[in-house]
Parts: sequence; structure tokens; C-alpha cells
Amino acid sequence: MERPGALVPHRYVAIGGRGPEDVVADARGRVLTGVEDGRILRVDGLADSAEARAEARVEPRVEVLADTGGRPLGLELLPEDALLVCDAERGLLRVDLTDGAVRVLADSVAGERLRFCSNVVALPDGSVCFTVSSRRHPLDHWIGDLVEHTATGRLLRLAPGSDTPEVLLDGLQFANGLAPSADGSFLVVAETGECRLTRYWLTGPRAGQSEPFAEHLPGMPDNLWRGAPGGPIWVALAGPRVPPLDLLHRAAPAVRRTAARVAVRAPFRPTGTIGVLALDDTGQVVHHLARRHSGFRMVTSVCETGGRLILGSLWERGVAVCEAPVPK
Repeated sequence: MERPGALVPHRYVAIGGRGPEDVVADARGRVLTGVEDGRILRVDGLADSAEARAEARVEPRVEVLADTGGRPLGLELLPEDALLVCDAERGLLRVDLTDGAVRVLADSVAGERLRFCSNVVALPDGSVCFTVSSRRHPLDHWIGDLVEHTATGRLLRLAPGSDTPEVLLDGLQFANGLAPSADGSFLVVAETGECRLTRYWLTGPRAGQSEPFAEHLPGMPDNLWRGAPGGPIWVALAGPRVPPLDLLHRAAPAVRRTAARVAVRAPFRPTGTIGVLALDDTGQVVHHLARRHSGFRMVTSVCETGGRLILGSLWERGVAVCEAPVPK
């Protein structure tokens, strides 16, 4: 992989809540996110230039749209002024953005409670695909799953009118971000614990099969985001690769379980290295941006709007605004 370009934040914007884990941009350039206390927020004006802000004498405006009553993670905007939400505590939700009403679409699969839904996409046929990061560790113990390397992540599909998801892929290493191909023929799933992206075919002769899409990534992929169908798939790198962790993953299961118990009790602080990737539909990297010693830590999501990259974080109390690279 080529030497990364610089990821230089222009500014940090506090949003009045901790942990904007996923960020998505709507057609008007406003950014939606969910925070630790359950609120869904919409932030307007993040992509405005310094000159425009000075002229208008206003800073970005934060609006509360809803409260899931849980912990919202991955988001997917729907055309009918609604939002799909993967809630780590409540399951797969649908939020009406006009009145804030929250409806549970699915909270279990095969009698097992959905306790760590991660990211979601809506397909043209009306079905919804979403990931479950771990069946063993809850969100608060996410580091335990990465250490134990449980391979209990899943890709699920909820058919139109159904409240019972079906399992499309099992045995994933901390299934996380999700994005469709431009033509809708496959999905790309982030496996955070394996530092790779996996392709799941939706149509064609290989429908129902999976294969590596991009391997040996320079960091741990988290949420994925695709704006325009012809644009790249943006990948947030939540942290750099950790060579001792790669070695631990080759140890016996009992050793990994013991290490996981230690990890969830130990104090955690993210590194100052942040990064994002952009890939085309062949799995080739078209942009790799990184920064060491960043004051903004643990980038768990990225979206593009108005010539800016907006970075979200499970750790921070706001978002970072960066210059988007020139399209290749």
C-alpha cells in the first residue's frame, strides 16, 4: 500500500454528547449521528467554510431528532424521512425523523437477543441487511472480542414485512461496517478483528457466497460509508494494526479468553494515530489518509459532504472536519 497522505483536521466541533460512533450525511449536507445517551442528533453547517461561518456569525447547529432509549451505533438514511438505527441494546430500529417516533424492527434472531447490532444498509428490494459484531461480548466489552478473536460476528437480512432476520454470514471477526457496491450486486462487510473487508454476493452466479474484498489493511476497519453510487467506499480505521494482538490471535482459545478477561478490566485509551481509506468496487485503495499524534482519537466513522470529510468517534465528544481529497 502506498505511503498515506496527510489527514489534517480543520477543526473539532463539540456536539453536546459523547461518542458520535457513526456519521452519515443527508442530501442537504447535514450530518446525523447517535451518541452515548441514546439521542439521535442532526448537525447543520459542518461543511461551511471559515469565511461563510464568519459572514453568518453562526457555528454548526445541533438538533435532537429522537432518543432510542439505548445506544445507537450504525445509521442508514431512508428516502421517506426516516432513519434505520443499529442499537447495541435494543436491536434494529426505525426512527421517524418528523416526530422522533422509534419502532423496533427486530430484536432477536432464532430466539437469541440481538445485543450488539453494528451497521446497516437498506437494499432496493426493501430488505435491510445489518451486522452483529459479537454474540459473546456486549458493546461495553468490545475490546474483549477483539482480543479473544471469537469469530461470532454475523451478517443478517430482514425481509420486507418480517420481524425475523435470517443469517447470511456467520463466523465473522467482529463484523462491523457495511456498504453496497455501486451496482447493488454485493455488500462489503468490515471485519474489524481481522483487519479486512469481505465481499458478500447478493446477485449473479455467486449469490450467497463470500470472499475477501481487501485484506491486510493498515488498521482496524470500523464503519463504512458510500455517498453517491459512483463514489468510493469510505472506511474508518479505528486504530492501527497491533502486532502483539496478531500474535495472540494464533494462541490457543483458552489463552485468548484469559487475555480478554484482563483486557476488559484494564484502562483503555486510544492511540493518537487515526486514518481513513477510500476503495473502489474492485477493492483497490484510491485514497489513504492518516495522521499520527492526533488530538482526535479512535475514528469509527467517516462521511463526505460539501468537500469535507466528517469523522465520528466512539471516544470523543464531537466530530472532526477535514478537507476531502481530490477525486482520482
